[in-house]
Amino acid sequence: MTETTTPAQNTPLTGERADLLTALGKQRHFLRFTTRDLDDEQAGRRTTVSALCLGGLIKHVSSVERLWAEFIVTGPAAMPDFSTFTEADFARRGDEFKLLPGETLDEVLADYAEVARRTDELVATLPDLDAAHPLPKAPWFEVGASWSARRVLLHIVAETAQHAGHADIIREALDGARSMG
Repeated sequence: MTETTTPAQNTPLTGERADLLTALGKQRHFLRFTTRDLDDEQAGRRTTVSALCLGGLIKHVSSVERLWAEFIVTGPAAMPDFSTFTEADFARRGDEFKLLPGETLDEVLADYAEVARRTDELVATLPDLDAAHPLPKAPWFEVGASWSARRVLLHIVAETAQHAGHADIIREALDGARSMG
């Protein structure tokens, strides 16, 4: 069984909560690690045909984790109603995947660290991992489905892992550096 310590509590968590935080922490590490030794220009550079860049991926993962953590607390009101999004709304959301002029990698990483700290604290203090909310309206969610806090946290782990893989490909195409192997 895994044991982890949350910063605010300074007491060890055990069991399922520790396992969730350990899994999430590992994926966060791999995502952040892809940006080691990069400057802002490199962190904002596209290396594939997609619009993805390393700084943008971290911005996106921060935003998604922040939204899902708020969903755990307040339910679907924390999320936009994606079923009403226009092309312009999706285009604005696309800026999440870019390091925009004036944004720095250090700022993006600092924001991600703060989002992670808040999520970790939520996991440590949440009264019930079984508490559930209906999913927000979105074309990619089944109508009428609900997710427990546990399911949301597993989704955050999966999303972070998926984007850490994207980041690894982008970094290797940038300068040959790899996260593993």
